[in-house]
Amino acid sequence: MASAVIEMPSDAVAAERAWPSARAGWYAVFVLSLTLLVNFLDRGIIALLVPQIKADLALSDTQLSLVMGFAFVMFYMVAGLPIARHADKGNRRNLIAVGMALWGAATALCGFARSFGGLFAFRVGVGVGEACTGPASYSLLGDYFPPAKLPRAIAVLNFGFIAGNGLAILIGGTLVAWLASSGGIDLPWFGPLRVWQAAFFIVGIPGLLVALLMLTVREPERRQQGAPPPLREVMRFVLDHKTVYLPLILGISLNTIVAVGHASWGPAFYMRTYGWDVGLIGLVSGLTYLLVMPFGVLIGGTLAERWSRQGKTDANMRVTLLALALAFPFMLAGPLMPGGGLAAACAAAGLFFTSWLFGPQNAAIQTVTPGRMRGMVTALVLFGFNVIGYGLGPTVLALFTDFVFNDPGQIRYAMVACYAIISPIAFIILWLGLKPYGRAVAALHATDFKGE
Repeated sequence: MASAVIEMPSDAVAAERAWPSARAGWYAVFVLSLTLLVNFLDRGIIALLVPQIKADLALSDTQLSLVMGFAFVMFYMVAGLPIARHADKGNRRNLIAVGMALWGAATALCGFARSFGGLFAFRVGVGVGEACTGPASYSLLGDYFPPAKLPRAIAVLNFGFIAGNGLAILIGGTLVAWLASSGGIDLPWFGPLRVWQAAFFIVGIPGLLVALLMLTVREPERRQQGAPPPLREVMRFVLDHKTVYLPLILGISLNTIVAVGHASWGPAFYMRTYGWDVGLIGLVSGLTYLLVMPFGVLIGGTLAERWSRQGKTDANMRVTLLALALAFPFMLAGPLMPGGGLAAACAAAGLFFTSWLFGPQNAAIQTVTPGRMRGMVTALVLFGFNVIGYGLGPTVLALFTDFVFNDPGQIRYAMVACYAIISPIAFIILWLGLKPYGRAVAALHATDFKGE
Protein backbone atom coordinates (compact mmCIF):
# COMPACT_ATOMS: atom_id res chain seq x y z
CA MET A 1 0.00 0.00 0.00
CA ALA A 2 1.34 3.42 -0.94
CA SER A 3 2.35 5.80 1.80
CA ALA A 4 0.10 8.74 2.61
CA VAL A 5 3.11 11.09 2.76
CA ILE A 6 2.80 13.87 0.19
CA GLU A 7 5.97 15.62 -0.92
CA MET A 8 5.68 19.25 -2.03
CA PRO A 9 9.05 20.94 -1.60
CA SER A 10 8.40 23.65 -4.18
CA ASP A 11 5.22 24.69 -2.39
CA ALA A 12 7.27 25.23 0.77
CA VAL A 13 9.50 27.61 -1.16
CA ALA A 14 6.43 29.37 -2.57
CA ALA A 15 5.10 29.86 0.94
CA GLU A 16 8.00 32.22 1.65
CA ARG A 17 6.64 34.76 -0.86
CA ALA A 18 4.15 37.36 0.29
CA TRP A 19 0.49 36.47 -0.08
CA PRO A 20 -1.95 38.82 -1.85
CA SER A 21 -3.62 41.45 0.32
CA ALA A 22 -6.57 40.40 2.44
CA ARG A 23 -8.69 43.00 0.63
CA ALA A 24 -7.96 41.47 -2.76
CA GLY A 25 -8.55 37.97 -1.44
CA TRP A 26 -11.92 38.73 0.12
CA TYR A 27 -13.05 40.65 -2.95
CA ALA A 28 -12.30 37.54 -4.99
CA VAL A 29 -14.32 35.48 -2.49
CA PHE A 30 -17.23 37.93 -2.89
CA VAL A 31 -17.30 37.70 -6.68
CA LEU A 32 -16.77 33.94 -6.70
CA SER A 33 -19.65 33.64 -4.22
CA LEU A 34 -21.84 35.45 -6.73
CA THR A 35 -20.87 32.92 -9.40
CA LEU A 36 -21.94 30.12 -7.08
CA LEU A 37 -25.14 31.97 -6.25
CA VAL A 38 -26.07 32.30 -9.91
CA ASN A 39 -25.09 28.70 -10.69
CA PHE A 40 -27.32 27.38 -7.94
CA LEU A 41 -30.22 29.67 -8.84
CA ASP A 42 -30.89 27.39 -11.76
CA ARG A 43 -30.57 24.18 -9.75
CA GLY A 44 -32.86 25.46 -7.02
CA ILE A 45 -35.61 26.90 -9.17
CA ILE A 46 -36.03 23.79 -11.29
CA ALA A 47 -37.18 21.95 -8.16
CA LEU A 48 -40.06 24.42 -7.85
CA LEU A 49 -41.04 23.89 -11.48
CA VAL A 50 -41.47 20.11 -11.22
CA PRO A 51 -45.31 20.10 -11.48
CA GLN A 52 -45.41 22.47 -14.46
CA ILE A 53 -42.64 20.74 -16.44
CA LYS A 54 -44.02 17.30 -15.68
CA ALA A 55 -47.53 18.27 -16.78
CA ASP A 56 -46.57 20.23 -19.91
CA LEU A 57 -44.09 17.66 -21.25
CA ALA A 58 -45.85 14.55 -19.84
CA LEU A 59 -42.77 13.27 -18.00
CA SER A 60 -42.39 10.59 -15.34
CA ASP A 61 -40.43 11.27 -12.16
CA THR A 62 -37.50 9.33 -13.62
CA GLN A 63 -37.46 11.36 -16.85
CA LEU A 64 -37.67 14.58 -14.89
CA SER A 65 -34.80 13.44 -12.67
CA LEU A 66 -32.61 12.97 -15.76
CA VAL A 67 -33.27 16.58 -16.73
CA MET A 68 -32.43 17.77 -13.21
CA GLY A 69 -29.33 15.63 -12.78
CA PHE A 70 -27.79 13.54 -15.53
CA ALA A 71 -28.29 16.07 -18.35
CA PHE A 72 -26.60 18.72 -16.24
CA VAL A 73 -23.45 16.66 -15.67
CA MET A 74 -23.03 15.32 -19.21
CA PHE A 75 -20.96 18.31 -20.29
CA TYR A 76 -18.85 17.93 -17.17
CA MET A 77 -18.23 14.27 -18.00
CA VAL A 78 -16.86 15.20 -21.44
CA ALA A 79 -15.07 18.50 -20.86
CA GLY A 80 -14.53 18.77 -17.09
CA LEU A 81 -10.97 17.43 -16.99
CA PRO A 82 -9.66 19.35 -20.05
CA ILE A 83 -11.11 22.56 -18.61
CA ALA A 84 -9.51 21.83 -15.24
CA ARG A 85 -6.23 21.28 -17.07
CA HIS A 86 -6.52 24.81 -18.38
CA ALA A 87 -7.20 26.02 -14.83
CA ASP A 88 -3.78 24.67 -13.81
CA LYS A 89 -1.87 26.62 -16.45
CA GLY A 90 -4.11 29.33 -17.95
CA ASN A 91 -5.94 32.42 -16.75
CA ARG A 92 -8.50 31.20 -14.24
CA ARG A 93 -10.39 34.48 -13.97
CA ASN A 94 -11.10 34.59 -17.71
CA LEU A 95 -12.08 30.92 -17.70
CA ILE A 96 -14.71 31.57 -15.05
CA ALA A 97 -16.02 34.65 -16.86
CA VAL A 98 -16.47 32.74 -20.13
CA GLY A 99 -18.09 29.83 -18.31
CA MET A 100 -20.61 32.09 -16.60
CA ALA A 101 -21.55 33.77 -19.89
CA LEU A 102 -22.14 30.41 -21.56
CA TRP A 103 -24.05 29.20 -18.49
CA GLY A 104 -26.41 32.19 -18.67
CA ALA A 105 -27.08 31.62 -22.36
CA ALA A 106 -27.78 27.90 -21.92
CA THR A 107 -30.09 28.50 -18.95
CA ALA A 108 -32.09 31.07 -20.89
CA LEU A 109 -32.36 28.65 -23.84
CA CYS A 110 -34.08 26.14 -21.54
CA GLY A 111 -36.98 28.55 -21.70
CA PHE A 112 -37.42 27.75 -25.39
CA ALA A 113 -37.60 23.97 -24.97
CA ARG A 114 -40.74 22.36 -26.40
CA SER A 115 -39.99 18.71 -25.65
CA PHE A 116 -38.09 16.42 -23.31
CA GLY A 117 -35.27 16.09 -25.86
CA GLY A 118 -34.90 19.84 -26.28
CA LEU A 119 -34.91 20.53 -22.55
CA PHE A 120 -32.40 17.73 -21.98
CA ALA A 121 -30.06 19.16 -24.62
CA PHE A 122 -30.15 22.68 -23.20
CA ARG A 123 -29.58 21.35 -19.69
CA VAL A 124 -26.41 19.67 -20.97
CA GLY A 125 -25.18 23.13 -21.92
CA VAL A 126 -25.91 24.46 -18.44
CA GLY A 127 -23.17 22.16 -17.12
CA VAL A 128 -20.52 24.41 -18.65
CA GLY A 129 -20.92 26.85 -15.74
CA GLU A 130 -19.95 24.33 -13.08
CA ALA A 131 -17.22 22.80 -15.27
CA CYS A 132 -15.50 26.17 -15.66
CA THR A 133 -16.07 27.69 -12.23
CA GLY A 134 -15.42 24.82 -9.80
CA PRO A 135 -11.74 23.88 -10.23
CA ALA A 136 -10.69 27.42 -11.19
CA SER A 137 -12.41 28.98 -8.15
CA TYR A 138 -10.77 26.70 -5.59
CA SER A 139 -7.42 27.03 -7.34
CA LEU A 140 -7.71 30.84 -7.19
CA LEU A 141 -8.44 30.79 -3.46
CA GLY A 142 -5.49 28.46 -2.89
CA ASP A 143 -3.25 31.23 -4.26
CA TYR A 144 -5.03 34.06 -2.42
CA PHE A 145 -5.05 32.60 1.12
CA PRO A 146 -2.46 30.70 3.20
CA PRO A 147 -3.51 27.19 4.29
CA ALA A 148 -4.49 28.23 7.83
CA LYS A 149 -7.01 30.77 6.50
CA LEU A 150 -8.29 28.71 3.57
CA PRO A 151 -11.12 26.83 5.39
CA ARG A 152 -12.81 30.10 6.40
CA ALA A 153 -12.42 31.57 2.90
CA ILE A 154 -13.98 28.50 1.32
CA ALA A 155 -16.71 28.48 3.95
CA VAL A 156 -17.59 32.08 3.05
CA LEU A 157 -17.45 31.14 -0.63
CA ASN A 158 -20.13 28.61 0.06
CA PHE A 159 -22.46 31.41 1.10
CA GLY A 160 -23.01 31.64 -2.65
CA PHE A 161 -24.31 28.10 -2.57
CA ILE A 162 -26.57 28.89 0.38
CA ALA A 163 -27.82 32.17 -1.04
CA GLY A 164 -28.33 30.62 -4.46
CA ASN A 165 -30.49 27.84 -3.09
CA GLY A 166 -32.27 30.09 -0.61
CA LEU A 167 -33.00 32.88 -3.06
CA ALA A 168 -33.94 30.42 -5.79
CA ILE A 169 -36.65 28.96 -3.59
CA LEU A 170 -37.67 32.19 -1.84
CA ILE A 171 -37.70 34.47 -4.89
CA GLY A 172 -38.41 31.61 -7.24
CA GLY A 173 -41.64 30.81 -5.44
CA THR A 174 -42.76 34.41 -5.86
CA LEU A 175 -41.63 34.47 -9.48
CA VAL A 176 -43.45 31.24 -10.35
CA ALA A 177 -46.62 32.46 -8.63
CA TRP A 178 -46.45 35.78 -10.51
CA LEU A 179 -45.84 34.08 -13.84
CA ALA A 180 -48.71 31.69 -13.17
CA SER A 181 -51.09 34.57 -12.42
CA SER A 182 -50.01 36.40 -15.58
CA GLY A 183 -50.02 33.28 -17.77
CA GLY A 184 -46.31 33.45 -18.58
CA ILE A 185 -44.70 36.01 -20.88
CA ASP A 186 -44.92 36.77 -24.57
CA LEU A 187 -41.57 37.52 -26.24
CA PRO A 188 -41.27 39.30 -29.59
CA TRP A 189 -40.34 36.93 -32.44
CA PHE A 190 -40.59 33.88 -30.13
CA GLY A 191 -44.18 34.02 -28.99
CA PRO A 192 -45.66 32.95 -25.63
CA LEU A 193 -43.60 31.10 -23.02
CA ARG A 194 -45.17 28.91 -20.35
CA VAL A 195 -44.55 29.56 -16.68
CA TRP A 196 -41.56 27.26 -16.34
CA GLN A 197 -40.08 28.38 -19.66
CA ALA A 198 -40.31 32.04 -18.67
CA ALA A 199 -38.66 31.27 -15.31
CA PHE A 200 -35.64 29.71 -17.01
CA PHE A 201 -35.34 32.66 -19.39
CA ILE A 202 -35.35 35.18 -16.53
CA VAL A 203 -32.91 33.19 -14.35
CA GLY A 204 -30.34 33.01 -17.16
CA ILE A 205 -29.86 36.78 -17.34
CA PRO A 206 -27.78 37.22 -14.11
CA GLY A 207 -25.15 34.83 -15.48
CA LEU A 208 -24.18 37.36 -18.13
CA LEU A 209 -23.89 40.14 -15.54
CA VAL A 210 -21.71 38.09 -13.19
CA ALA A 211 -19.46 37.18 -16.13
CA LEU A 212 -18.67 40.87 -16.60
CA LEU A 213 -18.09 41.39 -12.86
CA MET A 214 -15.64 38.49 -12.79
CA LEU A 215 -13.34 40.46 -15.10
CA THR A 216 -12.69 42.89 -12.21
CA VAL A 217 -10.97 40.15 -10.16
CA ARG A 218 -7.18 40.06 -10.37
CA GLU A 219 -5.50 36.80 -11.39
CA PRO A 220 -3.10 36.06 -8.48
CA GLU A 221 0.45 34.79 -8.84
CA ARG A 222 0.58 31.02 -8.68
CA ARG A 223 2.23 29.79 -5.50
CA GLN A 224 3.51 26.69 -7.27
CA GLN A 225 6.06 27.53 -9.97
CA GLY A 226 6.65 25.49 -13.10
CA ALA A 227 4.41 23.93 -15.70
CA PRO A 228 1.48 21.83 -14.51
CA PRO A 229 2.14 18.09 -14.69
CA PRO A 230 0.55 15.89 -17.38
CA LEU A 231 -2.70 14.10 -16.56
CA ARG A 232 -0.96 10.75 -16.15
CA GLU A 233 1.26 12.25 -13.45
CA VAL A 234 -1.75 13.67 -11.63
CA MET A 235 -3.53 10.32 -11.79
CA ARG A 236 -0.41 8.55 -10.56
CA PHE A 237 -0.12 11.05 -7.69
CA VAL A 238 -3.73 10.44 -6.65
CA LEU A 239 -3.36 6.66 -6.87
CA ASP A 240 -0.07 6.77 -4.95
CA HIS A 241 -1.99 8.53 -2.19
CA LYS A 242 -5.25 6.68 -2.65
CA THR A 243 -5.78 6.20 1.07
CA VAL A 244 -6.09 10.00 1.28
CA TYR A 245 -7.97 10.88 -1.90
CA LEU A 246 -10.29 7.96 -2.61
CA PRO A 247 -12.20 8.19 0.71
CA LEU A 248 -12.59 11.93 0.19
CA ILE A 249 -13.80 11.63 -3.41
CA LEU A 250 -16.10 8.65 -2.87
CA GLY A 251 -17.42 9.72 0.53
CA ILE A 252 -18.24 13.25 -0.60
CA SER A 253 -19.85 11.93 -3.78
CA LEU A 254 -22.10 9.47 -1.95
CA ASN A 255 -23.16 12.06 0.57
CA THR A 256 -24.00 14.39 -2.31
CA ILE A 257 -26.40 11.80 -3.75
CA VAL A 258 -28.71 12.04 -0.76
CA ALA A 259 -28.24 15.79 -0.33
CA VAL A 260 -29.07 16.53 -3.96
CA GLY A 261 -31.90 14.02 -4.01
CA HIS A 262 -33.55 15.69 -1.03
CA ALA A 263 -32.99 19.19 -2.43
CA SER A 264 -34.24 18.32 -5.91
CA TRP A 265 -37.43 16.65 -4.73
CA GLY A 266 -38.01 18.69 -1.57
CA PRO A 267 -40.66 21.01 -3.04
CA ALA A 268 -42.44 18.05 -4.67
CA PHE A 269 -42.36 16.27 -1.30
CA TYR A 270 -44.12 19.15 0.47
CA MET A 271 -46.66 19.47 -2.36
CA ARG A 272 -47.51 15.78 -2.55
CA THR A 273 -47.34 14.94 1.16
CA TYR A 274 -48.75 18.02 2.88
CA GLY A 275 -50.48 19.88 0.06
CA TRP A 276 -48.30 22.99 0.38
CA ASP A 277 -48.36 25.49 -2.48
CA VAL A 278 -45.32 26.99 -4.21
CA GLY A 279 -45.51 30.26 -2.28
CA LEU A 280 -45.43 28.59 1.13
CA ILE A 281 -42.64 26.22 0.09
CA GLY A 282 -40.60 29.13 -1.20
CA LEU A 283 -41.05 31.12 1.99
CA VAL A 284 -40.26 28.31 4.45
CA SER A 285 -37.47 26.60 2.51
CA GLY A 286 -35.89 29.83 1.33
CA LEU A 287 -35.75 31.32 4.83
CA THR A 288 -34.31 28.05 6.13
CA TYR A 289 -31.40 28.29 3.72
CA LEU A 290 -30.81 31.99 4.30
CA LEU A 291 -31.23 32.15 8.08
CA VAL A 292 -30.00 28.76 9.31
CA MET A 293 -27.24 27.53 7.04
CA PRO A 294 -24.90 30.58 7.20
CA PHE A 295 -24.42 30.01 10.93
CA GLY A 296 -23.58 26.38 10.26
CA VAL A 297 -21.02 27.32 7.60
CA LEU A 298 -19.28 29.74 9.96
CA ILE A 299 -19.30 27.24 12.83
CA GLY A 300 -17.81 24.51 10.65
CA GLY A 301 -15.05 26.72 9.26
CA THR A 302 -14.24 28.18 12.67
CA LEU A 303 -14.18 24.76 14.34
CA ALA A 304 -11.82 23.39 11.70
CA GLU A 305 -9.45 26.34 12.19
CA ARG A 306 -9.55 25.95 15.99
CA TRP A 307 -8.79 22.24 15.89
CA SER A 308 -6.03 22.88 13.38
CA ARG A 309 -4.39 25.42 15.71
CA GLN A 310 -4.61 22.84 18.48
CA GLY A 311 -2.43 20.50 16.41
CA LYS A 312 -5.16 18.26 14.99
CA THR A 313 -3.94 17.80 11.44
CA ASP A 314 -7.10 15.89 10.53
CA ALA A 315 -9.31 18.81 11.62
CA ASN A 316 -11.07 19.24 8.27
CA MET A 317 -12.04 15.58 8.12
CA ARG A 318 -13.11 15.52 11.77
CA VAL A 319 -15.54 18.39 11.24
CA THR A 320 -16.95 16.70 8.12
CA LEU A 321 -17.63 13.47 9.99
CA LEU A 322 -19.11 15.27 12.99
CA ALA A 323 -21.46 17.22 10.73
CA LEU A 324 -22.74 14.07 9.03
CA ALA A 325 -23.33 12.31 12.35
CA LEU A 326 -25.27 15.22 13.86
CA ALA A 327 -27.41 15.76 10.74
CA PHE A 328 -28.36 12.09 10.23
CA PRO A 329 -31.25 11.68 12.73
CA PHE A 330 -32.95 14.89 11.63
CA MET A 331 -32.71 14.15 7.91
CA LEU A 332 -33.99 10.64 8.48
CA ALA A 333 -36.96 11.67 10.63
CA GLY A 334 -38.05 14.74 8.66
CA PRO A 335 -39.98 13.04 5.83
CA LEU A 336 -41.88 10.87 8.34
CA MET A 337 -43.30 13.77 10.35
CA PRO A 338 -47.13 13.98 10.53
CA GLY A 339 -47.18 17.67 9.61
CA GLY A 340 -45.33 19.91 7.21
CA GLY A 341 -44.18 22.26 9.99
CA LEU A 342 -42.43 19.46 11.89
CA ALA A 343 -40.90 18.16 8.65
CA ALA A 344 -39.56 21.63 7.86
CA ALA A 345 -38.13 21.97 11.39
CA CYS A 346 -36.26 18.67 11.04
CA ALA A 347 -34.98 19.75 7.64
CA ALA A 348 -33.73 23.03 9.13
CA ALA A 349 -31.83 21.21 11.88
CA GLY A 350 -30.36 18.75 9.39
CA LEU A 351 -29.26 21.51 7.02
CA PHE A 352 -27.71 23.45 9.90
CA PHE A 353 -25.41 20.56 10.79
CA THR A 354 -24.79 19.57 7.17
CA SER A 355 -23.56 23.08 6.38
CA TRP A 356 -20.71 22.61 8.86
CA LEU A 357 -18.86 20.52 6.31
CA PHE A 358 -18.98 22.91 3.35
CA GLY A 359 -15.72 24.69 4.09
CA PRO A 360 -13.73 21.86 5.72
CA GLN A 361 -14.43 19.16 3.12
CA ASN A 362 -13.30 21.42 0.30
CA ALA A 363 -10.33 22.76 2.25
CA ALA A 364 -9.29 19.16 2.92
CA ILE A 365 -8.62 18.64 -0.79
CA GLN A 366 -6.78 21.93 -1.26
CA THR A 367 -4.62 21.41 1.83
CA VAL A 368 -3.06 18.13 0.69
CA THR A 369 -2.71 18.93 -3.02
CA PRO A 370 0.34 20.48 -4.71
CA GLY A 371 -0.47 23.89 -6.17
CA ARG A 372 0.51 23.04 -9.74
CA MET A 373 -1.99 20.18 -9.91
CA ARG A 374 -4.65 21.65 -7.62
CA GLY A 375 -7.03 22.39 -10.50
CA MET A 376 -6.83 18.86 -11.88
CA VAL A 377 -7.25 17.17 -8.51
CA THR A 378 -10.16 19.46 -7.68
CA ALA A 379 -11.67 18.51 -11.03
CA LEU A 380 -11.44 14.83 -10.09
CA VAL A 381 -13.23 15.55 -6.83
CA LEU A 382 -15.86 17.68 -8.57
CA PHE A 383 -16.20 14.99 -11.24
CA GLY A 384 -17.33 12.57 -8.55
CA PHE A 385 -19.32 15.30 -6.80
CA ASN A 386 -21.19 16.20 -10.00
CA VAL A 387 -21.36 12.96 -11.97
CA ILE A 388 -22.14 10.74 -8.99
CA GLY A 389 -23.84 13.26 -6.70
CA TYR A 390 -25.76 15.52 -9.06
CA GLY A 391 -26.00 12.97 -11.84
CA LEU A 392 -27.45 10.20 -9.68
CA GLY A 393 -29.00 12.11 -6.75
CA PRO A 394 -32.33 13.08 -8.36
CA THR A 395 -32.56 9.80 -10.29
CA VAL A 396 -31.86 7.43 -7.39
CA LEU A 397 -34.72 8.93 -5.42
CA ALA A 398 -37.00 8.95 -8.47
CA LEU A 399 -36.27 5.27 -9.13
CA PHE A 400 -37.38 4.45 -5.60
CA THR A 401 -40.57 6.44 -6.16
CA ASP A 402 -41.39 4.96 -9.59
CA PHE A 403 -40.22 1.36 -9.23
CA VAL A 404 -39.96 0.47 -5.52
CA PHE A 405 -42.97 2.24 -4.06
CA ASN A 406 -44.75 2.61 -7.44
CA ASP A 407 -46.47 5.79 -6.34
CA PRO A 408 -45.33 9.44 -6.62
CA GLY A 409 -47.36 10.11 -3.47
CA GLN A 410 -44.99 7.86 -1.48
CA ILE A 411 -42.03 10.15 -2.06
CA ARG A 412 -41.48 10.50 1.71
CA TYR A 413 -40.55 6.82 1.98
CA ALA A 414 -38.26 7.07 -1.04
CA MET A 415 -36.41 9.91 0.70
CA VAL A 416 -36.05 7.92 3.92
CA ALA A 417 -34.84 4.81 2.08
CA CYS A 418 -32.17 6.72 0.16
CA TYR A 419 -30.85 8.45 3.26
CA ALA A 420 -30.91 5.34 5.46
CA ILE A 421 -28.94 3.31 2.91
CA ILE A 422 -26.45 5.76 1.40
CA SER A 423 -25.54 8.19 4.20
CA PRO A 424 -24.06 5.57 6.59
CA ILE A 425 -21.93 4.16 3.75
CA ALA A 426 -20.59 7.66 3.00
CA PHE A 427 -19.77 8.17 6.69
CA ILE A 428 -17.86 4.89 6.96
CA ILE A 429 -15.81 5.61 3.83
CA LEU A 430 -14.85 9.08 5.05
CA TRP A 431 -13.99 7.66 8.50
CA LEU A 432 -11.61 5.17 6.85
CA GLY A 433 -9.73 8.11 5.34
CA LEU A 434 -9.39 10.05 8.60
CA LYS A 435 -6.01 8.76 9.76
CA PRO A 436 -4.34 8.73 6.31
CA TYR A 437 -5.47 12.31 5.79
CA GLY A 438 -4.09 13.41 9.15
CA ARG A 439 -0.73 11.78 8.41
CA ALA A 440 -0.59 13.44 4.98
CA VAL A 441 -1.21 16.90 6.43
CA ALA A 442 1.36 16.28 9.17
CA ALA A 443 3.99 15.28 6.61
CA LEU A 444 3.14 18.23 4.40
CA HIS A 445 3.67 20.77 7.18
CA ALA A 446 6.80 18.98 8.50
CA THR A 447 5.43 18.37 11.98
CA ASP A 448 5.84 15.42 14.30
CA PHE A 449 2.08 14.94 14.69
CA LYS A 450 1.14 11.51 13.31
CA GLY A 451 -2.60 11.51 13.83
CA GLU A 452 -4.63 9.49 16.20
